Amino acid sequence: MTGDTGAAITRDDIRAVYDTIRPYRRRTPVGQAELETTPVTLKLEQFQCAGSFKARGAFTNLLLRDVPEVGVVAASGGNHGVAVAYAAHRLGVPAKIFVPTVSSPAKIKRIRDLAADLVVGGDRYADAYEASQEWVMKSGAMYVHAYDQRETILGQGTLALELAGQADAIDTVLAPVGGGGLLAGIASYFQGDVRVIGVEPDGAPTLTYARAKGEPTDAPAGSIAADALAPRRIGEMVFPITEAYVADVVLVDDDAIKSAQLALWRELRVAAEPAGAVGVAALRSGAYRPAPGEHVAVVISGANMTAAQLDA
Repeated sequence: MTGDTGAAITRDDIRAVYDTIRPYRRRTPVGQAELETTPVTLKLEQFQCAGSFKARGAFTNLLLRDVPEVGVVAASGGNHGVAVAYAAHRLGVPAKIFVPTVSSPAKIKRIRDLAADLVVGGDRYADAYEASQEWVMKSGAMYVHAYDQRETILGQGTLALELAGQADAIDTVLAPVGGGGLLAGIASYFQGDVRVIGVEPDGAPTLTYARAKGEPTDAPAGSIAADALAPRRIGEMVFPITEAYVADVVLVDDDAIKSAQLALWRELRVAAEPAGAVGVAALRSGAYRPAPGEHVAVVISGANMTAAQLDA
């Protein structure tokens, strides 16, 4: 099953969605930092409802689509599941969430705390996705796709709308890539006016593989960020958006991700899960090298983890 491949997503579409979800999402702050002598703007989505940017897409789905009485279902590495459980709880909608065994205990606990019906099984996101589709066929619940759904991309695009109003003259945005919903949403809003760079773990190179082949294709699904950035392939709806508006994609290894995560905490007191630290990893490792004077913004996408991870 792939996402809705309807009309192109415009800035006006994203602005309309922003107004729709306004009562339910937070306008997350930005912060200024210097990384490897490069001044950057950090978009701090760990302060978003449910601990990550995923709440934007979750609320967009539940507010714009017709939800049946049986409720909603989602498959997730973790953050999307937390977000759908949170949105469903807030709106009084039943939710069933499927996550793989690789999902972090912190994310599993948050989903349970939000009273969703949780199923943990399989080794990777693809296994949770398959189980969720069986439940859709059996129950008639509405599926909320983690990335390859028009409403999901629209919701994630509201992050870019906010960022554009919070930081002047941004040249480049670095954003994490898993299935690509966040990247596609950001790119749909900026539409080439700002350089958008995807950053993904070298153990889960979904967009890198797709670009090499010219279409979505299966990729490895490893990395310490596997519970957030390791679906089997980039989204079918996402891919053409990234081809049109994403300037490049760069890879970072697990050591760089862990180093960036710890540096964010130790030097800036910014908490980020591994997936949320990949943009900073790209700057610190040299995977992305800004030009002199380039104004770079980095999306810190979430922080659903335990405090112990920051003391490693």
